[in-house]
Amino acid sequence: MERNDQLSFDLKTLELFVRVATLGAIGRAGVEFNLSATSATQRIKALEAELDVKLLNRTTRAVALTPDGEILLEHAKRILDDVADARTVLSHTAKTVSGPLKVTASASFGRSHIVPFVPEFLRLYPGVTLDLNLSDSIVDIVEEGYDLAFRIGRLAPSSLLAHAIDDNPQWLVASPDYLARAGHPQTPQDLADHVCLPMGKIRAWRMRGDDGSEHEVHVSGPVTVNLGDAFGEWVLDGLGIGQAALWHAGPDLQAGRLVRVLPAYSVWPETKIWVVRAPGRLMSARVKAFLDFMQARIQMTNRQRYGTLLVTDNS
Repeated sequence: MERNDQLSFDLKTLELFVRVATLGAIGRAGVEFNLSATSATQRIKALEAELDVKLLNRTTRAVALTPDGEILLEHAKRILDDVADARTVLSHTAKTVSGPLKVTASASFGRSHIVPFVPEFLRLYPGVTLDLNLSDSIVDIVEEGYDLAFRIGRLAPSSLLAHAIDDNPQWLVASPDYLARAGHPQTPQDLADHVCLPMGKIRAWRMRGDDGSEHEVHVSGPVTVNLGDAFGEWVLDGLGIGQAALWHAGPDLQAGRLVRVLPAYSVWPETKIWVVRAPGRLMSARVKAFLDFMQARIQMTNRQRYGTLLVTDNS
């Protein structure tokens, strides 16, 4: 007999099968579903016919799973768990959101955009316990069991599920002291004559002008770094010109400690602030609650803190 390509059994039948496997008795499981022993048996037989496999070995006293039944049990439990998660997510309230939550983010971004809002989140969802890891190292969220990771910039190809939560404008910045000593670049090509502070191993900066023109300039400087906070301190100290995301440089730009360099140009290609999570499972209610909450707070923070910079510099 050929197997059906499309299966028509319902979730109640799967639930019944799981209870039969747990209790080892069709009749006892049927009672929980308000079914007679005959009706419960017919449902299990219909499931076997639908799948074209034998799921149970029956005796006069008990039933036991066949190897195919063991396989179906594993999948049936996962399906029912996912459906339960979906129902919770779609109708969650503060009382239904609970359990452990493991999240990671870069140190700088986490301190400025996540840490300040954690108390409010935990007051809204007192049943949640949060394990927050702030590190500039990229962790393997699948291997280390993280529910969410906040990442900035361009994502490398992977099987992770990615959700963009906000734009991430990046500009060239320098201290007024540096520009007073070295002068203001007038074109992207002028950067070749300036001290520039690239992140990591990057040796070329790509920019796009307000007129749509694209430029790539090779830059050099006395030091490189892979930690955003160290890089920011050097730019503030007048060491040279650097690239900075608005969320990172915004406070210093507003206070006048930093100035935009080549304000008619932005770092290209554009990047975003992302949340990534492991594939293969529905999003639990606590994960969705945290993601929705933090996305709203991050967008609000960027608009309230730095909206005037965006308006001023794009006008």
